[in-house]
Amino acid sequence: MRAKRVDINQKAIVEHLRAMGASVFHLHEVGKGCPDLLVGIDNQTHLVEVKKDEKASFTPAQVEFQYNWKGSPVIRINSVEEAIAFMKNMV
Repeated sequence: MRAKRVDINQKAIVEHLRAMGASVFHLHEVGKGCPDLLVGIDNQTHLVEVKKDEKASFTPAQVEFQYNWKGSPVIRINSVEEAIAFMKNMV
């Protein structure tokens, strides 16, 4: 089984989320369109998809997952700056 691809900026984004008080669990190995991260902050849980930049598109599996998901929307984060803005909006 081959390892799932991780966007180059994911490590820095995870570090910043954790530094700002979030719990972060990696989901990228689940596959089947599942978002990259499970992020907990202020008793809320968010599914986060990390993309390398704003031009990167979702895969067909990711689109299907988001279409069929019955929970809160998947949040897309493209940069450390977006991760910081996300955290500031959550607390």
